[in-house]
This record gives sequence, C-alpha cells and structure tokens, in this order.
Amino acid sequence: MTARIYKQPKSAGQSGLYGSRDWIFEYGQSAPHRPSPLMGWTGSSDAKAQIHLKFDSLEQAEAYARRHAIPYQVEKTVERIRTPKVYADNFAINRIQNWTH
Repeated sequence: MTARIYKQPKSAGQSGLYGSRDWIFEYGQSAPHRPSPLMGWTGSSDAKAQIHLKFDSLEQAEAYARRHAIPYQVEKTVERIRTPKVYADNFAINRIQNWTH
C-alpha cells in the first residue's frame, strides 16, 4: 500500500483559494469496495482509505511518511499562471471585441 501526497486543487465552484495551499497525505486502497446486499451502500474493510491528513508543506508530509515507514508517491502540481486584468479594460474605447451583455 503506497500513500499519495498531493496538493489540494482549487475548488471550481468558488473563486477563492481557501484550502488549496495544503498538502494532502492519503493512504492507498488496500481492500476492494463491496456493495451491501441489503441497502446497496458501498463499504470496505479498509479504514485507512478514509484518512486524509493535511500538512502545510510537502516537507512535513514527506517527514511524516518517513517517520512512520510508509512508502509514498508525490504528485507534483502545476502552478497556475495568473494574468492580472483591469476591470476598466472592459469599457476601453480601443477594445478589440464588441461589448455585449
């Protein structure tokens, strides 16, 4: 069972960056999911698959994995390229595109 360390992505439903700076440590799935015949819910005997640990930095997450002798894999993230925009450019006289509602 290999753990996965990744940076939490920004929520698509909101414009803020809350929670997207955290590094997440989660265990891999070691037991398959099984549907319950009575209720139809999906369950598993693997309790570690439900654990998600948050760290402020990648180094802290890696140190935790090494301290507890857990094999891990780091998923690097691509940083967003921000292009600053000015609201007044929407109403500029020399605007390239037509202004519409």
